[in-house]
Formats: sequence, C-alpha cells, structure tokens
Amino acid sequence: MKYSTFMMPLHPPGRNIGETIAEDREAIILADRLGFSEAYVGEHVTDAAETVTSSMIFLASLISETKNIMLGTGTINVPNSHPAAIAAQAAMLDHMLQGRFIMGVSPGGLMSDAEVFGNFGKDRNAMFVEGINMVLKIWESEPPYDLEGEFFKVSVGKTMIPEIGQGYIMKPFQKPHPLIVGTAVAPFSKGVTEMAKRGWQPISANFLMPEWVKSHWPKYVEGRAEVGAVAHPNEWRVAKSIFVADDEATAKRYAMEEGGPYRFYFKQLVRKLLNGGRSNLFKTDPNMDDALITPEYVNNRLVLAGTVNSVVDQILAFRDEVGDFGNLLYACHDWMDPALAKRSMELFATEVMPRVNAAIGK
Repeated sequence: MKYSTFMMPLHPPGRNIGETIAEDREAIILADRLGFSEAYVGEHVTDAAETVTSSMIFLASLISETKNIMLGTGTINVPNSHPAAIAAQAAMLDHMLQGRFIMGVSPGGLMSDAEVFGNFGKDRNAMFVEGINMVLKIWESEPPYDLEGEFFKVSVGKTMIPEIGQGYIMKPFQKPHPLIVGTAVAPFSKGVTEMAKRGWQPISANFLMPEWVKSHWPKYVEGRAEVGAVAHPNEWRVAKSIFVADDEATAKRYAMEEGGPYRFYFKQLVRKLLNGGRSNLFKTDPNMDDALITPEYVNNRLVLAGTVNSVVDQILAFRDEVGDFGNLLYACHDWMDPALAKRSMELFATEVMPRVNAAIGK
C-alpha cells in the first residue's frame, strides 16, 4: 500500500496567512522527503480558515522544492472557473512539473464559494460535467474549438491568427492528459461509477464513516465493468485523519481532545456540512438526530490516533472493514504544535506504513 497526503488547509481564522501557507508548504516538502507518493491540496475562495485560494498556484510554489512526490489539486472546483482558464493553467502546471501533476476535480462543496461565483442554486453537477468535458475537448482538439453549452462557451474563431499561433490553448505535458481523480463524498456514490467509466480514479474523503467509505469500491467496480475494464484496488485512494505519537497520552491530548487541531478541524467541518444539508455523511442510522452529530462524536469515530503499534492496528482494522485499497492518504491538519505534527508524519512514514505493509504482505 502506498501512502500519500491530502490537505484541506484549515487553520484557525486570524492566524497569519503567510505563516499558514508556509506551514502547508513545509508539510508537503517534508512528505516528499519521507517518501509520500502523492500530495493533494484543496482550494476555497470565501473561507478565512482555508488560506489556499488556488491549489494550482500553491502547487506551483513547490515545484523546485520537491523531487519525487506527485502533486495534485484537491480539487479544482470546476463550476467556479471558465473551462479555458482551467485547461490552460492545468496544462502549464503539468509542463512545469514535467508530468508530476495529478488533476483533482469536483463541483465544489462550499456554498459561499458557489454564491460568490454566481452558481448558488444552479445545477452545479451539470456545470461540472459540462466544464470538465470542455477542458478535455480543448486538449484533444485544435482552434477555433467552437464549444457551446448551457453554461460555458469556448471559441476563438473571430480572432485567431493561425500562422502566428494566436488562438491556441496549451495542451498538457502528459498525453492525452494528466490522471484525473475526484473526491468521493456521498454514500454509494453514483459519481464514483461515472468517474470509473471515464478512467478517473476516486479518493474517499477522510470525513466519511467507514460504512460509507466501504460503499465506494463496489460503485467503482461497477463503472469499470461497464466499459469492459477490470478495477484494481491500486486505483482506489482513501483519506484518513491520523496522528502518531511516542506515547498514548500525547496522542489523546493532541488528536482527540478539545483544544487540539483535530477537534478544531471537525468543528469547522461539521458546521459546514450540516449547514449544507450533508448530515447523512456522519450517520450510519438515518434516524439519528442531527443534534447528536457533535465535533466530539465525529472526531472519536473518524480519527486514528495513538502510538506506532496502536495506529498500525487501527489502520489494519479499518482496511479489514472497508476492503483493500492502494493508497492511504494522511490528512494534514493545522500544526498547532509543529514538533508533534512533524513527528507524527515521520513515525507514520518510517514506522507505521512499513509495519502495515509487512502485515498485508503476510
């Protein structure tokens, strides 16, 4: 099993923005040194707690600072940008990274972003499909493009000058395009099936109950089978909030209790998702009262924390519950205590994952 990292860059509002961005960059640079295979970073425009407003700009800042790690958008919120802008910027980033780029895409889940970009109340799933289809069409075709849908239009027919290259939109370094991944959130997600049919690969979100994570694999298998392909567990990425410490008391204090960065993270997430009508993500019983979905409840159900041996056992038990998958994505959280945060990543990479893979190998 490979190990990677997924960063929803949530920090306490009011922290110095330059410091939070530097911290998030340092986490991915450390991940590269520790052998993490991939790193994904999210983006939001209207959130004081999430200080990465463009995942592609952020990843571009890491090109010369990293050597081997694949860098992925986690995700580009397609309805909030024009397809031509996404196509050109993603292609440029792919060239700058010489193929170390993975393109994560989604309809976007933050309603204040949807409102500020004018698509709140619109069919954002339809906008997403139309937008990403146009991006792919741009990459596979030549100008004047002449693409027109319900939400977007792409054409340079009136202004192109072919002999000097005017009107041409850059194509990616990777052919025909970078690997496309999407974050899977909904239980029994139909989106996972649609991704699978298109050759895209899913990332199961770290804030889902294991019962819902488990539901994604059959939907992926279904989609691959519909196009005559065989699904392989290596194509499934699963994100998880994990904290590893040298002693259990530190692990409990930092990752499980009030005042720690993990509890802060779930306070933010529970409020946003419940307000957005997504309380089902935290329930295994649909009759559960929303009032019972507290940050403490979610934190206790979803975080794997403890010493090396304890976290190894928890990861193996989680894998037994949800099924085989190929890449475990360590969810990054605010570095309230940088020494403990770095130590957790080091222990995870150098102690936990070798023991997990040894156990799987047996």
